[in-house]
Amino acid sequence: MPRIDAHHHLWDLDRREQPWMDGPWADPIRRTFTLEDLEPHLAAHGVDATVVVQSSSSHEETLELLATAEAFDRVAGVVGWADLTDPGLPDVLAALRAAPGGDRLAGLRHQVQDEPDQRWLDRPDVRRGLTQLAGADLAYDLLVTPRELPAAIDVVRDLPEVRFVLDHAAKPPVASGARDPWDRQLTELAALPNVVCKLSGLVTEADWDGWQPEQVLPYAWHVLDAFGPDRVLFGSDWPVCTLAASYDQVADLAGRATLRLTEAERAAVFGGTAVRAYGLKA
Repeated sequence: MPRIDAHHHLWDLDRREQPWMDGPWADPIRRTFTLEDLEPHLAAHGVDATVVVQSSSSHEETLELLATAEAFDRVAGVVGWADLTDPGLPDVLAALRAAPGGDRLAGLRHQVQDEPDQRWLDRPDVRRGLTQLAGADLAYDLLVTPRELPAAIDVVRDLPEVRFVLDHAAKPPVASGARDPWDRQLTELAALPNVVCKLSGLVTEADWDGWQPEQVLPYAWHVLDAFGPDRVLFGSDWPVCTLAASYDQVADLAGRATLRLTEAERAAVFGGTAVRAYGLKA
């Protein structure tokens, strides 16, 4: 089974701005990041393949990520962006599939956490788009926080034909140490069989300058307990993770979180689940 980093980003600030970088907090990552920058980290941790994830609501960015996947075999999948509410979404998906690297299109994502409407996912036009993703055999990445989790639970329950991937465990409040209602909501979501969860993004929900593994690990363990190892997939969230931790630290933390698992279970977290969830040919 290949070792897979199922969540990282690439962006070129000479091509387009990233609107979510909206303050001085983002200065450490306010530069271009390429696959060549990531490669040494992948090599150091024996990562065979990756999934690159959109970072802006841009059709052009998705085409660029697909072209990158075409040029680099290590990129096994692309989670891009398209407007789920577009009545012409099937044609958009067909055009993406026909573009260079289009065979690597694994799913779509939208920054739901930035929508003013906390129940945006539950809108009829969004639900229609999600159903069309199922028809195209594509997954949908849920980028939500505890605020949007109730809507996500309803949608995942009502659309069993759609494959959902929860990003960053829905961003629990690691910095405060709080667990409720995140832990109850996550358990409720995990009871639904058509969703898996990324073991990713937890360090950036902690205190960037002072986090300790002991503060983050209970959240990771809850993810593994709720979903089970065969429905959890590792993602570095590089380079966003570098706001709080290096690639090495993130990989080592995931290793610690999975120490109690069997070899087969660890193989699922670090590769097998990603292959199944995204239909990768890695």
